[in-house]
Amino acid sequence: MKIAVATTQGGLEDVVSPVFGRCPTFTLVDVENGEVVSHEVVQNPYVSAMGGAGIQAAQLVISKGAQAILAGAFGPNASNVFSQGGVQTIPAQGTVKEKVLEFAAGRLAPAAGPTAAAFTGRGMGTGGGMGMGRGMGMGRGMGMPGMPMSTPSAAPPLSTDAMATLTEQLRSLTLKLQQLNERIDALERKE
Repeated sequence: MKIAVATTQGGLEDVVSPVFGRCPTFTLVDVENGEVVSHEVVQNPYVSAMGGAGIQAAQLVISKGAQAILAGAFGPNASNVFSQGGVQTIPAQGTVKEKVLEFAAGRLAPAAGPTAAAFTGRGMGTGGGMGMGRGMGMGRGMGMPGMPMSTPSAAPPLSTDAMATLTEQLRSLTLKLQQLNERIDALERKE
């Protein structure tokens, strides 16, 4: 089984990155019979992407043949790409080798969906104004309120109807957030 891990520098002794899409490297680990048989470090070319880092990084991981990906947190876009690609997303913190072996032994549960808010490119600047940043304190492995970073047992798979409902709710919330950001921008321009 090939397991990808979002990493800060790469390698088996590195730590799992708290974020997925903008992690500096991916460590790809081949595991057979509960043992690491090989690993490879791949640079993440999307770490500084202006937008779409999670989607592009997810496509890269899928293209490398990974069946599972470990990271501190997964945004909704990357989570959706992995879901469609049949790749399990595993929230994890710790060293790469330790967490890969825990997952291979069935001791880490896959996430049922995103574990972090979408990166909006907006953040609080100095002086109370809005500036470019990583969102309003969300992201960077912080998760969303009320949404656990990991679950004690595997969640049951969602039905097609439940997935469609959640997808529609996500679209609605994303639209509302966009509208709020536009209103904030309009108010700032009047000041």
